[in-house]
This record gives sequence, structure tokens and C-alpha cells, in this order.
Amino acid sequence: MHFTRLSFLICLTLLLSIVACKEDDSTTSNADSFDRVAMLTNWANNIIIPGYTNYTQKLADLNTATTTFTTAPNENNFDELRNKWLEAYKAWQPVSMFEIGKAETISLRNYTNIYPTDTQQILDNITEGTYNLELPSNYDVQGFPALDYLLYGLAQDKNEIITQLAQPAYAQYLTDLVARLNELSNEVLNDWTNGYKEVYINNQGSSASASVDKTVNDFIFYYEKFLRAGKIGIPAGVFSGSPMSQHVEAPYSAQYSAELFHIALDAVQDFFNDEESLSAYLDYLNTIKDGADLTMLINGQIDLARQTANEMTPDYQAQVDYDYVKMLQTYDELQKVVVLFKVDMVQAMSISIDYVDADGD
Repeated sequence: MHFTRLSFLICLTLLLSIVACKEDDSTTSNADSFDRVAMLTNWANNIIIPGYTNYTQKLADLNTATTTFTTAPNENNFDELRNKWLEAYKAWQPVSMFEIGKAETISLRNYTNIYPTDTQQILDNITEGTYNLELPSNYDVQGFPALDYLLYGLAQDKNEIITQLAQPAYAQYLTDLVARLNELSNEVLNDWTNGYKEVYINNQGSSASASVDKTVNDFIFYYEKFLRAGKIGIPAGVFSGSPMSQHVEAPYSAQYSAELFHIALDAVQDFFNDEESLSAYLDYLNTIKDGADLTMLINGQIDLARQTANEMTPDYQAQVDYDYVKMLQTYDELQKVVVLFKVDMVQAMSISIDYVDADGD
């Protein structure tokens, strides 16, 4: 068969058009038109900033209670100090997952809630009177865990604790710990309300450095490492081979361990289900796993983990000491959510995990 010059040009044009279409398809196959700007705006305006605002206010209340107690160290003022500590600790749980922006820069979580706290170093710091709470080497002698020790662990009797905290060196350390928490929270909140919010929302692309990808990674990392492992797995002995009850959150006021865990788990599920958040994104993508809606699977598994956790005593230290199997069972249910988040959800959203998993899961 012989082609005329015109026929050849027509065929060549058609061939190039087909190749171009295929190239266009390949470059856009991972893209979607979900409104990421609306999602980021919702996260910033309705979840993150209000969360940090509430947390900062609770810390301001804790600071006031600390000043009142150190000025007049009596039982009523001490009880109020403990109450304000607990309220601030509870307010911390929903914002701990947002280690982004200034919180990431200053390592907010490490300075706020690393446990178990180093009680011997705390006592040495108080005795020597020289310490620098800005050093990373002092992560575990400050924050809420250190306050847990000072307010509940210095002695068995409450009056003995009051007597010790009334001593100038102890009062000064207590004051410095609370002031440090206030300083860090204000730094993060001020950053969000003085320019970072706009930077965060405008970074609405789909790259690894974009706000959605980073927020999702931080969310999953928090759930996996600090909620699943930190609050449950490590004390239950999942990673050590034997239970370690001293590694629970708030071991000295251990009656609050379960409450702190449940606030954190509720915050994770609330963030996932918010009106313009991850569940809405998955629903938009019509994400199905094994014939079932992925959003429903995730919520169902979180609910099952919560139900399993509800079978434990509020005192997680006692739970580990006397029946750690129930904590292992809770860990197993929490772990199933990790797979749904870290594999199925991010694949649907074309988000890559940006951290290394060393847990073997």
C-alpha cells in the first residue's frame, strides 16, 4: 500500500494525538478534584486553632493555680492545682496529633508529654537548682508527666506532698515547669494566628510537603506511635516482651490513665469524621475495601477498640499489673486501625507515608 504525503501527515497527527492523550491520562490518574482548600480551612479554623486556644487557656488557669498554691500552700489550693493540671492535661490530648508548623519546629510534644518521667533527675534538679528545660536531654523531667510526679508521687500522703512542694526549691521547680508549658503553647498558638494559618491553607497541593499530606502523616504517626504504642502497647509489653506498668501515662495519678486515653481516641475519631475531613474525602473517592465502605470500616474498628478498652479498669497501671492481657487485646484492636489508615486510606488519597516504621507492623 502506498501513502500520499497528505495521508502520511494525517496518520502522524492522529498517532501523536493518541500518544498525547495517554500521557495526559498517566499524569492526572492520581489527581482528584476534592476541595483540599476547604478541608485545610476547616482543619485550621474549626479544629486546630480552637484546640490550641482551649489548651492555652487551660494552661493559663494552671499557671494561676500554681501561683495561688505557692503563695499559700494549703489543701484547698493544692486540690485546685491538681484539678487545673488535669484539665490542662485533658486539653492537651486533642492537639497532640498536630505536630506541624511551629509545634514541629520546637518539638512541642517531646517537651510536653514524654513518659515515664525521670524522677531521680527531677529530684537532682530541685536539689542542685541548676537545670535548662530547653535542652532535649531534659524532655523527660518536664511537662505533664513531671507534674504528675510532683503532684501525686512525692509521697503517699497528700499533706506530705503539700509540705514538700511548699519548700522554695520545689515550689520553684513546679513554677518553672508550668511556665515552660505556657511558653510553648503560646508560641504555637501565636504562630497559627499570626500568619501560619494562611501559609498552611495556601499549601494545598498534593506533594509530600503539602499541608494535607503532612497533616495526614502527622495524624497517622500520632495514632500509631503515641496513642496505640505509647498509651497501650508499651505498658502492655508489646515491644519489650514483658509488661511495664511504670510506662503508663500518668502513673502517679493512675486513676486518670483511661480518661486520657479515651479523650485521645475520641479526638482521633472526631478529626477523622469532621464535616470536611478525612471521612468526607474517602466518601468523595467512593473508597471500598473488600466490598465494604472504608469510612464505615474505620469507624467500626475504632468503636471496637474503644469497646475493648472499656473492659479495662480506669487505672492502667493496676490493669497491667494484674491483667495485662486485656491491654494486649486493646492494642490488637487499635493496630487494625493502623492498617486501615496507613495502607488503605493513604492509598486512596495518593498520599505517601513519610516516616520510617520500626515496629514491624
